[in-house]
Amino acid sequence: MDSRAAVATAEALSVSFAELAVAVRDGTDSNCSGDADPMRRRADAFLDGLAEISRLDARSAALKAWLAAGYSAAAEALAGPAMSPEDHTGQEMAVVAEVACVLTVSERAASALLAEAHQLTTALPLTLSALQAGTISWQHARIMVDEATNLDRPGAAALEAHFLDPDAVNPARGPAGELIPGRFRHKARNWRERHHPVSIEKRHARCAADRRVEYAPDHDGMAWLSAYLPADQAAGIWDRATISARALQGPDEDRNLSQLRADTVATWLLGNNIAGAGTGGTTAMSGDISETAGIVKMGSLAAGDGVPSPRAQVLITVPVLSLLGVTDEPATLDGYGPIPPSMARQLIADGAESFHRVLTDPRDGAPLEIGRTSYRLTKAQRQWLRLRDGKCPFPGCSNHSLDNEADHILAWAHGGTTGISNLGQPCHKHHRLRHTTGWTPATATKNEPPGWTSPTGRHYKSEHPDWEPPHWPDGLPAMAEQMAEHPEPAIPGPRPVRTP
Repeated sequence: MDSRAAVATAEALSVSFAELAVAVRDGTDSNCSGDADPMRRRADAFLDGLAEISRLDARSAALKAWLAAGYSAAAEALAGPAMSPEDHTGQEMAVVAEVACVLTVSERAASALLAEAHQLTTALPLTLSALQAGTISWQHARIMVDEATNLDRPGAAALEAHFLDPDAVNPARGPAGELIPGRFRHKARNWRERHHPVSIEKRHARCAADRRVEYAPDHDGMAWLSAYLPADQAAGIWDRATISARALQGPDEDRNLSQLRADTVATWLLGNNIAGAGTGGTTAMSGDISETAGIVKMGSLAAGDGVPSPRAQVLITVPVLSLLGVTDEPATLDGYGPIPPSMARQLIADGAESFHRVLTDPRDGAPLEIGRTSYRLTKAQRQWLRLRDGKCPFPGCSNHSLDNEADHILAWAHGGTTGISNLGQPCHKHHRLRHTTGWTPATATKNEPPGWTSPTGRHYKSEHPDWEPPHWPDGLPAMAEQMAEHPEPAIPGPRPVRTP
């Protein structure tokens, strides 16, 4: 794209915005007597306008990134070669300051824009093309830039091809632009973790050395307390805090779940009988917290008023060959994402009762069967739903599957069955949405969560989990042939951990 093309694109965008405004106005002002439902037509015109303006925003962002990268290159050429590192730094500061003033943004924001624009125009051509076409948003493009950071050129190309090239080997299921940015980041991060050129074991060992707790004062007598921990520890603490908070809910409890979770954690950390912190006084927690084999183990805890803390239930999805130590493929910790296989093996070997092992098929990466169809919804079926959906199936919702409620898509009273293909697990908010509004879940399958249909008749797909066929190491052709011949292979190794 040259300067003339950029000007033409900008002019085309201006015309598009003007035409869109006219089209929406005409659609909303029209009240033909022949229209059976003029208000529905008016509502549809507004929705169509929102969808189109989103695409125009993406195209505008692509042009903005191209212009920023172009100015940076032109300014560098005008300045000539830097004679010293100080000169080079000064030239970069001048470019950032100029862009910040033109856009009326902070220099920090201008610096980030220039860095992202450089990546998009030099290393991520598919992402820039999708942004120009309006099929992804600027937020999606920024996430792609973030996840491609520290990847070599082939790695970055493979990352964006997986999500943006439908002809790629084992492409992502569904267009990236149909995921909200937060969910797209989750899927992109998971793919990056699986395919990073540096082993996840090495990266985890390096990052574990940076574990820490941070404290930051905030307004109105409040403060933030955060911890950077290994994933298994953080997930275990979060799930235990959530279930402990749920145990405190009741008709006489006016605190919401977030407040209860915060109060529970504060009680644990400030209780007198925690890890030898002293004795005496009122104790809100009995037992101890000890760090053993890379996992936080908690004894019999009471989160206030003597209420016992139920055991957390965390699914660990492990490739069979990774569990056996044959490959280094990451396992998946439910609610977090990829973890080193050594961490998963350690959790399983320890017999941690909070963690359920789920093996994946070495042929296609799909979870092996863990439940059966029955009249009543069994614990195994609930676990299968957690594996299939991972979260609330409503588009864009990120509520963790452990917090969600199983629900018949077609009610049992209306002829529905209690099978996986007729079950969903919407969060409380979207469960209520289904039963109090015109929103309805669509058909599900054994391996795909239900989409949703809005009161306007528009259908929105649910996010599908990406099951990736595992890598077969060299020297195992016989095992590969055996797996292909036997649909239900006999898998050696420890049996699934059962929660009492």
